[in-house]
This record gives sequence, C-alpha cells and structure tokens, in this order.
Amino acid sequence: MLRRKVVDELPPLAAGCIYAALEIAMLSKHALTEHTLTTPRGIGWHLRIATRTLGSLLVGGIAVLGAIFIFRQGLLPLIDTMFRPGPEWLSALRRAGIFLAAIAGYWAYTHWYEKRESSELELHPVRLMLGGTSGAALIAFPITVLFALGAYKLVLFREASPALLGVAVLIGIAATLEELIYRCLLFRVLERAWGTVAALAVQSVIFALAHLENIKHGGIWDVAAMLVSVTMLGLLWAGVFILTRNLWVVVANHAAWNFTILLSGVPLSGIKDWRALAPLETRYAGPDWLTGGMFGPESSLLVIMLITVAVMLLLRIARWNGAFLKPMQF
Repeated sequence: MLRRKVVDELPPLAAGCIYAALEIAMLSKHALTEHTLTTPRGIGWHLRIATRTLGSLLVGGIAVLGAIFIFRQGLLPLIDTMFRPGPEWLSALRRAGIFLAAIAGYWAYTHWYEKRESSELELHPVRLMLGGTSGAALIAFPITVLFALGAYKLVLFREASPALLGVAVLIGIAATLEELIYRCLLFRVLERAWGTVAALAVQSVIFALAHLENIKHGGIWDVAAMLVSVTMLGLLWAGVFILTRNLWVVVANHAAWNFTILLSGVPLSGIKDWRALAPLETRYAGPDWLTGGMFGPESSLLVIMLITVAVMLLLRIARWNGAFLKPMQF
C-alpha cells in the first residue's frame, strides 16, 4: 500500500498551530496525571482521556512532520546553496534526509514527551528478514494464482532496470513514513487510551481514507473495494506491529508487499507511474472484482480474502500471546 506523493509533498506547518498544539498537549498531560486511575469513569474522566490522547497525537505528529518540514524547508535548501550537489544528488539527499528526519522526530517525541526508550526502533535482522519475506510471499501467492487463472496475462518479459533500485528506496521510505505515522504513533497512542481492539478499528479506517486520493477518478466499485482492502491492510500491518512491537519488521513487510506488486507489472495502489520499469509487462484479462481494477491486485476479491484470513490468524496469535492491551495504559 502506497500513498501518492507521500514522500515529496508534505503539508506545511504553521508556527502558531504548532505552539498552540504543544501548549494544549502539555496542559492535558499535566491535568491527567493529577488524577489516579481509581477516579470514577464519568464524563470528565473520558474527556481527560480524550484530551490526553489528542494532545499526544498532536505532539507526535508535530515532532515527525515538523522535523521533515524543517529539513525540507531549512536544511536542504542550505545544502543546495552551499554545495550545489546537482539534481540527482539533491534528490538522494532529500529522500535520505526525510527518512532520517522522520525517525529523529519520532525518537525525540518518545524520549522527551513520553519519557521512555524507543524500543520499537531497535533493529533485529532476523525478524526484519522474516517480515520482508512474509510480506512478499503474502502478495506473490495470489498474484501467481491470478496469472494461473488467466486474469493477468504476461505480455512481455524485460531485463531488470537499474532504475528499480531507486524505486525500491522510495518505496522503503514511503513505507517507513506510513508505518511511523499510522502504527507507531496513531495506533500505539490510541491503543494505550482505548485498548487494542478499538485502536485497530480506528487506525485501519483512517489509513484507508487517507488513500482515497489514489483512486479519485474511480467509480463506486473502485472506491468501495479500495476502502475494504486498505482497511484490511491497516489491520494486517497493525497485527504485525502488535506481535513484534517493532517498526522495522512492519516496514519490511509493507515495503516487500509493495515492491512485489510493482515487479509483477500491475498497478500499485492505483499508481501506474512505475509499470514501465517492471520486469513483467502485464495486462488485465478478467473482471475488475478479480483483477482489482484500477487500484491493482490489492482490490482483488482473492487478495482481500487472503488478507482477511491472515489478519484473523495474526490477531488470534497476538491474543494468545497476551499482546492485546486493555484501555487506559497511560
């Protein structure tokens, strides 16, 4: 799953909004810590929880997006002015800088606001490889079945393009940003306040709605199928996060999923820009409900069914392992 322009177009942050959000968040944090968990759960209690949750999300979002904004609008132009690296090097610096700024912003948020170690940022190579392998296999299997059924037809086999490496890097950065925002920040903060079940539902729906821009020219079926499939993917990657509590495992699973779709020569989350680079040139030869239509295989009924089974297994294993949290874990 990939949001269009997730790397190259990030919204500007007004200084006044930043200061206001920080002030609200800090006030809400102090207000909540003055009450113990034995306080009766009336309207006031729920309001305090909601305020604290909103404040945490605002501060976390500002930390991540603000760090990216500062890099893009401040440091990157300075580097360009001083060193004149050229378009290719500048593009590489922009991507690397966005990646590092986002991670640094999230680390700062957990370190100074949540006052804890960012254990979800630890790197575990074996689990990382398992995450990537499982992500690729999970989408490669139904795509292979779609080829076997004749829903996808192979038109041409090309040699691998060197440009695929750059696309792989971009996909990895995009997956990192999405997982950082939706799973490490949104899901985790909601989970502490509302518990795992409610957080799963909310973050997956928000994740799906954020991808509507990828299919803005689609019909009702395209939009409905996309919302269902991306909601299930939000549950899938949240399930991987619940089991591992590790950003990089989820990123590897997400990025490998996306890159496998790209290699197969079909649209990736409604994006067709990179199909010419794929080693396989593929055309549709089946109905939209089977091929996935303009959004690609993620909206295929076969893929949606497979994701649903995977989500059910993941969440059941997570519950067995005691990985589900109850509400109010601040």
